[in-house]
Amino acid sequence: MFWKFDLHTTSHIDQLLDREDVTLRELMEEEDVLQECKAQNRRLLLFLSQDHCMQELVSLITEEPPADLEEKTRFKFPNIACELLISDMTVINDKLGGDESLLEKLYSFLERDPPLNPLLASFFSKTIGNLIARKTEQVISFLRKKHSFISLVLNHIDASAMMDLLLRLISCVEPAPLRQEVLNWLNEERLIQRLTELMHTGRDEERQSNASQTLCDIIRLSRDQANQMPEATEPDPLLVVLESEENVAQLLKSMFEGEKTEASIVNGTQVLLTLLESRRSGLEGLMELYSQGCERSYTVSGSILRAIEPHLKDFQQLLLDPPKKSAILTTVGVLEQPLGNARLHVARLVASLLQSSDHSICQELCRLNTMDLLLDLFFKYTWNNFLHFQVELCVASILNHSAHAGLQTPALQNHEENSVPVSDSQTEQEIPDLTSSTDSLFQQCRLVQRILDAWEENDKIQAAGGTRRGNMGHLTRIANTVVQNLEKGQVQSQINNLIKELPEDCRGRWESFVGETLRETNRKNTVDLVSTHNLHSSSEDDDLESPFPNDLSIQQAFSDYQIQQMTANFVDQFGFNDEEFSEHDENINATFDRIAEINFNIDADDNSANAAAFEACYKERIQQFDDCEEEEDIWEDKAINYATQVKSRSRFGVSLSSDSSPKDPVRNGQRGRGSASEEEEEEEGASPPSIQTPGSEKASSPRTPQSKFSLQISGIRSTMSDHILLY
Repeated sequence: MFWKFDLHTTSHIDQLLDREDVTLRELMEEEDVLQECKAQNRRLLLFLSQDHCMQELVSLITEEPPADLEEKTRFKFPNIACELLISDMTVINDKLGGDESLLEKLYSFLERDPPLNPLLASFFSKTIGNLIARKTEQVISFLRKKHSFISLVLNHIDASAMMDLLLRLISCVEPAPLRQEVLNWLNEERLIQRLTELMHTGRDEERQSNASQTLCDIIRLSRDQANQMPEATEPDPLLVVLESEENVAQLLKSMFEGEKTEASIVNGTQVLLTLLESRRSGLEGLMELYSQGCERSYTVSGSILRAIEPHLKDFQQLLLDPPKKSAILTTVGVLEQPLGNARLHVARLVASLLQSSDHSICQELCRLNTMDLLLDLFFKYTWNNFLHFQVELCVASILNHSAHAGLQTPALQNHEENSVPVSDSQTEQEIPDLTSSTDSLFQQCRLVQRILDAWEENDKIQAAGGTRRGNMGHLTRIANTVVQNLEKGQVQSQINNLIKELPEDCRGRWESFVGETLRETNRKNTVDLVSTHNLHSSSEDDDLESPFPNDLSIQQAFSDYQIQQMTANFVDQFGFNDEEFSEHDENINATFDRIAEINFNIDADDNSANAAAFEACYKERIQQFDDCEEEEDIWEDKAINYATQVKSRSRFGVSLSSDSSPKDPVRNGQRGRGSASEEEEEEEGASPPSIQTPGSEKASSPRTPQSKFSLQISGIRSTMSDHILLY
């Protein structure tokens, strides 16, 4: 046995721990120190939990290592120390969370001047985060006593590890009452307001980005937890502040006050987009919701929309006069004035606002003619698919919400206390507001004319050998959206009237475009890229040679029928079902017996047209068993064909004993004669001849053509079972 060789190796750590003067550094030099720690090596854990070891571990993750060390080994010990502290061992957690001197040493890391070493900051954040999850009450109590804790964390917000620490405070505290206390504490510290102030244009871009990401994550986390705990008696105070009109107004003020920078615009808009995200059950994607039209149910807080509305003109100005950007080289040439991230985020914001279906917002966007400006950008930047998708969403939102204006009301907004109250007069007012959006899209924005002009211009470019424009796919989808709403829905009559108001030549071009060009484009877009025709391999069919001449149609039809039966039912026939597999081994023959039971009856009438040909074929190929022949010497040297032996065994399903009569060539899996393979297959399919007395063969009845044909069928049945076993 393998254990008698004593292959078990003792860890070198145990040998080191036997020494009285062993140091922490010596143990950390061992490659398996983490493995032994997580394997709960008791001696190692007791050593690590000693005061001087814990002090040294905390110092390693909070103090800058010497600069003269080689870079690849400089942070080796701090990394190992962090992994040991967060190994989730109870003795280490108890020691670190219960010793206030160790917590003070950890906390001192925050009191350093920025910027922090990002690697050490991640070690600190991981260690504190682990304590928040494992020793929640002790750590929260310690942090609440530190009145400068939030200020210090925000002072180092340029390090992403500090952002992670704030999110752990919000999401990793259990139970629910303690979590509510933490949220109230963070709200008292004005966490949201202070993060919003960091979005000011004069701040460092890294701070702005991390502050924006923190606010977005807090919004999503708070909403998710609110959905998971609907029985919560108190609302999330952080989410209430985030959705308040005062906070959104402060965010917008920080974005547009002073010099407008792309970083402040993009980061602030990301927070607004997160606030405008729908809150609904399920994980349906944006594209799925878009395909469903305006049946998506939004629960956008009315206070958010009321705060954004006065600043729509500022976003409109950004589309006209974005932050300056230098020319860039693209794969299609030099772009002198790039679209820029700021204008792309404005387009995303407009799409989200239109999807909210708020009548006041839609009215203001129509007054500013924002859609006309977005369509200008759509046709100017023909290769920016991010922009194309947002413009497509805007068009679909206007048409779909108009079509469902009679069904959907401002109840799309949430039913919270801070939602805008909905009255009957407002419901009646929304319909003409959304209808005016559709009118503006077809009249002021000239959507139909733009589609036709862009399509014709693209055709000219392609006819001259140019490249198809990059916005043609989204333009096709926009055209299809118009046609779909033109053919059905409550907005059908309105769009029909708008189409009729077009100039006569434009109306004719549109009808021709829809009936011919767009129809053909849609047909091409739905064609399968790969043919669905089943390509059939004939390799197996080639191996199944028919025993009949190919010029005889009835024999060829019979052969094709047998092959068709094998291939069509092969999966069902091959193998065992549960009952057969669990029974005695003799049932192993059942599969091939079923194949042999296939019947194909053809009456070979002497009067038929093929009777003479069949008789000639029979006389040429079929030879009768003759028991009077000279007995074959089985020991005679000759070529051995193993395939024939396999066939004979598979035909009967089991191997026969070796003491079978040598007079029976079929039972012994050997050739009875040296004839061609066709003759052997026909003979092998016949029943083994019985022992007869002299003269008995003469007394036997002669075989008729029909019985001869049955002999052929039996041979093919056997050949089929042979091939199934071989393949």
